[in-house]
Amino acid sequence: MWSWSEAELKRLGHFLADHGLCGPTVTAQAIGDGHSNLTFLVSDGHSQVVVRRPPPPPLAPGAHDVLREARLLTALSQTLVPAPAVSATAAAGELLDVPVFVMDFVDGSVITNSTPAPDNDTRLRRRIGESLVDTLAALHSVPWREVGLGDFGKPDGFNARQLRRMRSLVAVDGAVPKPFATLDRWLHAHLPPESGIAIVHNDFRVGNMIVNMKFGCIAAVLDWELTTIGDPLADLGYFLTSYPAPGEPLVPTSAMGTAVLEPGYPERAELLDRYAAHTGADVSGVNWYATLAMYKLAALYEYSRRRFESGVGDPYYADPGLVRSFLAAGERLAAEDSALA
Repeated sequence: MWSWSEAELKRLGHFLADHGLCGPTVTAQAIGDGHSNLTFLVSDGHSQVVVRRPPPPPLAPGAHDVLREARLLTALSQTLVPAPAVSATAAAGELLDVPVFVMDFVDGSVITNSTPAPDNDTRLRRRIGESLVDTLAALHSVPWREVGLGDFGKPDGFNARQLRRMRSLVAVDGAVPKPFATLDRWLHAHLPPESGIAIVHNDFRVGNMIVNMKFGCIAAVLDWELTTIGDPLADLGYFLTSYPAPGEPLVPTSAMGTAVLEPGYPERAELLDRYAAHTGADVSGVNWYATLAMYKLAALYEYSRRRFESGVGDPYYADPGLVRSFLAAGERLAAEDSALA
């Protein structure tokens, strides 16, 4: 983790005051789970903003590009997708030794293991679940070229490239480790062409939302650092795997959203049908993308585990059981798909 020194906090206050946001005397409190870009709630006692910066080095090449994230949020401000508005950016060396951006504070609740509402309010829970998938459909309907994101990603060959990248993270001397081999073979054997092209959030789950609890709707989608242009079903598959079902073994991402097991929340099948109705997409092949999500997460967690073992990573990833849980879930999904074939 990282915290603001007294001198850095003073510079931050003056920076925010110069932009008419708050300050010049401010406090900064870390918010979020701390496993991605670092996020701080900054206040002068009256006004509040949110400041986002990369984690401390060393960083993987191309990772944690906060100014890219700020560019995306600025583009989304032209759309109906609920996202925080960017109010200022600072290049490396301007405020800190790393880039920084400032965004609006959005009031609401982040839902993870429980819903901050009366147990019997099932209608509210249904509205939250429906708003969640409606927001994903709205994101995938954004005309990404028209909002200035024509060069934001490389959608051609997206699915095959995702597999190559994840394989490269865990390969040893060019070979996929044995625990990954079954999924690797299955995903390559069933590799589909891209179903379409859209903005892909890449971490779309209930815990990355700010929810307006009065109306049961998504007030803002958070954590856009992994966003690119690619196959929208990759987002849908990931979202469904992060949305737990009764009696199903949890993986780390679904364990961060067990609130949806409460009475009232829509079931996965309902969400899938609602997404298809809103977008017109053919979702019959979504299971491949759900399996891909488990493979990707297993690879990312394994890469992060190795970094921690080398002395430069986050201790959250130390447990190899996290990787095994993703691989087991992926193998179950692949087996279900093969059984239906």
